[in-house]
Order: sequence, then C-alpha cells, then structure tokens
Amino acid sequence: MNSNVIYVAVGVIRNADGQVLIAKRPEHLHQGGLWEFPGGKVNRDEDVQAALARELHEEIGIRVKEMSALITIPHTYADKRVYLDVHVVSSFEGQAHGKEGQEVLWVEQQDLLKYNFPAANKSILTALSLPDQYLITGKFKDFSDCEQKLRAVLDRGIRLIQLREKKMQPQEFIGLANRLQTITSDSNAMLVLNTSVEIYEQTSGDGIHMTGERLRSCQKRPVDSNKLFSASTHTLEELLHASNIGADFAMLSPVLPTNSHPSEPALGWDAFSEIVKQVNIPVYALGGMTSEYVETARDNGAQGIAAITALWDL
Repeated sequence: MNSNVIYVAVGVIRNADGQVLIAKRPEHLHQGGLWEFPGGKVNRDEDVQAALARELHEEIGIRVKEMSALITIPHTYADKRVYLDVHVVSSFEGQAHGKEGQEVLWVEQQDLLKYNFPAANKSILTALSLPDQYLITGKFKDFSDCEQKLRAVLDRGIRLIQLREKKMQPQEFIGLANRLQTITSDSNAMLVLNTSVEIYEQTSGDGIHMTGERLRSCQKRPVDSNKLFSASTHTLEELLHASNIGADFAMLSPVLPTNSHPSEPALGWDAFSEIVKQVNIPVYALGGMTSEYVETARDNGAQGIAAITALWDL
C-alpha cells in the first residue's frame, strides 16, 4: 500500500427488496453532513473483503454473507488522497442500524441521486446504474432489420446499446437514432450514439459515444450531466483524459485478440486490470468478448463486457 493514500473498503448493501443502505456522515468528520455508503479504512496487511466485513459489523451491526466487486476509485480531495474499493453486499445477517449514532436509510436505487454524496462517490452511483453488458450495433440490411435485431437484443435483457454506423449519411443516422430511441425507451434501456456532437444534438438519444479520435480533440464534457457520455480508449492516458473531461464510462480495448483486427496486440487481463485500477470511472472490456466473459471481466475490475458480433448477431 502507498502510505500517502487512504485505502477504504466500501459496501453497497442491498436488502431483499432491492433497496440500498446509505448512512449520514457525522458533521465533525471529513465531508461531514453528506451521505455515504458504509465502510471504513483498510488496515495494513488486511484484505479488502475482511476489512469491509469488519467495518460493516462495527458500524451497522450486520454480518456479511455474500459480496462481489463493483468498482475501484482513486480520488484526490484538496486535503487527502483516497482509494475506494467498492463491493456490493447481496446477502447479510442482522438488522442494519447506526451503531455509532449515525443516521441510516434504506433507499430505492433510482432515488439515490436525490441525496448529497462526497465527490468520490459519483462513480459508484454511475456503476450501480450501468448493466454488465454493453452492446454495439453491427451490420443490418435496412432500418426494419436494425429494429428487428434491436428488439431481439432487448428481449435477451441487454439494456445499454451503442448505435454505431460509420457509413450512413447524417440525416439517415438521425432518423434511425430517433426510431431506435423510441424502442429502447419503451424497454427502459439506454441508447448512446456514436457520432459527432453536431449530429447528436439533432437526436433524442440518451447519450453520446466518442471514438478515440474524437476523444483526443475534446477538451470538455460534450453533453449535459443528465445525458450519458462514453468513450473508446486503448491506453491509460486516453482513459485518464476521458475521466478528466467528465466521461461517465468508457471502453478499453482490445483485451483479447479479435478476428476483425488480428494483428493488433491485445492487452490481456493483467494489463487491463492494472490500467482500470488507475481511473475513477466504470470501464467495459472490449475485444474478443462474449457474455461468458462477464464474470472474468468483473473479477479484473471491469463494469462488464462490450461486444458487437457476440451480442448483435445471435
């Protein structure tokens, strides 16, 4: 551990009704008065899971039975540097309560944005709202075929889609985007558009996706905070740039060799994991991915997997 960084284990605790537990920080503490997800400092020579189980028992009186990794977040405040290692607690024993006198609440996940959290928690909220599979559209014959393929994707439970069509004329793209947006909205899915800001502003899409080239020339967040902003990246530097200008999430590729770019060197899981640990936004693994890699991706710090062929052409 870096002695200049405070390592914190954080628990997103869900009850049987899907509600999430939040606690209010005492006024006299750093970031006092704000709401947070329970947890605490990781002691030297203590692993994160053990630290989180200990802290949750000490703070809110529960015993953890099952947990899974969600996201790691390095964050620098004006007065300190922290590294949050966040896990979702899906099973526990005991009745959660503020053992140290702190106020605790069970909140519907969609209502979390109504509460004020420390800045470092923004990425936790984003990660909770994103699914573990991110589909990028592939080939289709015409608008009708595209719509049919999209409906099949939605029927399989995928809820995050990127419309990617490089050869289509702007007005055609806008028309298709708006037609697909109606379909995804009806299924409570999110549609991001791989296009320029100028074209995106003529659509009703849920967000914009930037290619690496567009990302490199972008110096500020291109859309309002109520819209999604994602980006394609291939290096740590590109990921950090995406994070610095306010991207909500990103794709990092190629993780594994791909048929479309067989000569392009793959990162491999070890390098992918090391890069992801250094950024504070959710990252999807892209390149050679199928649904079978979701668990592996999450074990290596990813939000999940992104794919074209493996998800679009089933």
